[in-house]
Amino acid sequence: MGKRDQRGGRANGLRRQVRLAAGGSGRIAALLCAFGGSAWAACSEDAVELRGDWGKARFTVDVADDAQERAKGLMFVEDMPAMEGMLFIYDRPQPASFWMRNTLIPLDMLFLDETGTVTRIHENAVPEDETPIPGGDAVLSVLEINGGMAARFGIEEGSQLRHPDLPQDVAAWPCGEG
Repeated sequence: MGKRDQRGGRANGLRRQVRLAAGGSGRIAALLCAFGGSAWAACSEDAVELRGDWGKARFTVDVADDAQERAKGLMFVEDMPAMEGMLFIYDRPQPASFWMRNTLIPLDMLFLDETGTVTRIHENAVPEDETPIPGGDAVLSVLEINGGMAARFGIEEGSQLRHPDLPQDVAAWPCGEG
């Protein structure tokens, strides 16, 4: 299994505590004070951070960065805490299409280019539906989160995601930037 599977695998890995910073600036300021301003200062392998005109959000993730992990994805997961998800990372930008075979929960799929910019969002993918969900021709990564979360936060195309396994030299929001 993948290099991050030490945390107990997919079923147990989805039970970790998460942090959230989204919405109004008061909540963001309170969170930054609580974490000494470091909550957004560095990337973590088990989390992604998103930002846009809507604010910021942090999701705890498992990373699927090889063919076997990407093929399994979130299949057979019956429940996923609100601020968790899975980040799929490819070796290079490529056409990507997903489906919901054996996926038991509705998901939002955020398709990203090599800069970590959201280029397409598919909201509330229907559990167990095998209809292909195209993401585009130059997809480097895909973030799957619980269905409805993108709308809840206002995440939209153009939002930026950062994670240490994405190419930092072309990142719209590199890990070293606050």
